[in-house]
Amino acid sequence: MAEMIVQTPEEVVAFLKAQHDLIEDMFDQVLLASDPKAREKPFIALRQLLAVHETAEEMIVHPRVRRELDGDDSIVDARLQEEHDAKELLSGIEALDITSQQFVDELTKLRDAVLEHAKHEENEEFPKLQQELDANELKQLATAVKAAEAIAPTRPHPGVESAKLNFAVGPFASMLDRARDVIKQAIG
Repeated sequence: MAEMIVQTPEEVVAFLKAQHDLIEDMFDQVLLASDPKAREKPFIALRQLLAVHETAEEMIVHPRVRRELDGDDSIVDARLQEEHDAKELLSGIEALDITSQQFVDELTKLRDAVLEHAKHEENEEFPKLQQELDANELKQLATAVKAAEAIAPTRPHPGVESAKLNFAVGPFASMLDRARDVIKQAIG
């Protein structure tokens, strides 16, 4: 099968919105799988994208939004709480039998929460970035987000939602997660 080349947006808001759309599509792929056993591979890909996406937002985007909001921490604090709750839910889902109805039910709850979270980001945080940052700064922020995603953990880590904790704990967690992913893939 030929590799599909996807052009990623160079500006941070467009990049993150494109990932939000991809995440929504990936939830559908898992939940609508014709064979329950066919959920595993797309679920792993979804879990990894959710983990790296949220980590990058926690490390790069939320701190920048916080700076631009001049002391109004409520918007960012609410997003961080949503991310924590989603990580807790995702961690619980990982332990479920992927072929069970409980897995479907819990993943549906996660999907609803993640999509609502994305809507809040798109309506409350992203406009502030677009209003306060020039085109060059938005591109630089996208570069930083992509770099953070490249080194981010591939599994949820509830309790690690701050930029400081992600910078301190993230590289070690990422190394362990990526090793677990390779071992799991090798042994099936």
